[in-house]
Amino acid sequence: MTVEDSATPASAIAVRSGTPLAALGVVCFSFSFPATVWALDGLGPWTVTGVRGLLAGLLAAACLYGARVPLPGREHWPGLLTVAGGCSIGFPLLTALALQTSTSAHSAVVIGILPLATAAVSSVLTGRRPSRAFWAAAGFGALTVVAFTLQQSHGLPALGDLYLFGALLVCAAGYAQGGRLASHMPGWQVIAWGVVAALPVSALVAAAALPEEPVHVTGRAVVGMAYLAAVSSFGGFVAWYRGMAAIGVPRASQIQLAQPLLTLVWSVLLLGEPLSPLAPVAALIVLGCIAVTQRARS
Repeated sequence: MTVEDSATPASAIAVRSGTPLAALGVVCFSFSFPATVWALDGLGPWTVTGVRGLLAGLLAAACLYGARVPLPGREHWPGLLTVAGGCSIGFPLLTALALQTSTSAHSAVVIGILPLATAAVSSVLTGRRPSRAFWAAAGFGALTVVAFTLQQSHGLPALGDLYLFGALLVCAAGYAQGGRLASHMPGWQVIAWGVVAALPVSALVAAAALPEEPVHVTGRAVVGMAYLAAVSSFGGFVAWYRGMAAIGVPRASQIQLAQPLLTLVWSVLLLGEPLSPLAPVAALIVLGCIAVTQRARS
């Protein structure tokens, strides 16, 4: 058996195991916007950000302590701090602020640019250059999202859209760095150390926001907060980063093109939001690009 013969089955096994894991992460993340809307039913945006990060950090710290995981090497901390800032603080805060004025369905389509942004950041970090077909498909999906956003806001981006675009940029950096780190340590440890590193900021935000923002404890708010802390901020990333490590950041990131469709379904079924006729069209066009990006040669 040649080296090429042995490498091919290994690559096929990685794809078979990594693709479902990345897809599971996308399913977990697809409910994050509706869960945030539920949490905002009883809490302010700064409180939601601080409390979800605080709870996720405590859960992650307990897991790390229980598994007796040693501290990561010094060389990994810049990447882990990027994960902390992008995925544990920046994205949750900016999306919570956006969802005060934007619907979950609309926000889901705007965040459809995230796969392109993640692939671009990963390309810069790793030096790997996907093919022109990859960038063409990813770029077309991004243009579709921008056109939809401008149409919904009558030609000008709304304040919520600006929050969302900022959110996708910081999240793309966290995704790309986390995917890179997951090739050096287990994926669950990447996100665990990330939310633990964010704990001081999360605790400070929660302590400052709770006395200032109104708090109305409702069943929806409790369920939404529990999901954001346990799944959106921690559990979903365990599968997501493992999938990224197995099949590569650019390829895994494009699976997330399915996320807007899933979030649209949750928003209509669970939140009763009105669905713009153009929203599913835009989401389907973006989703259609996944076939090209998955087949494009790196």
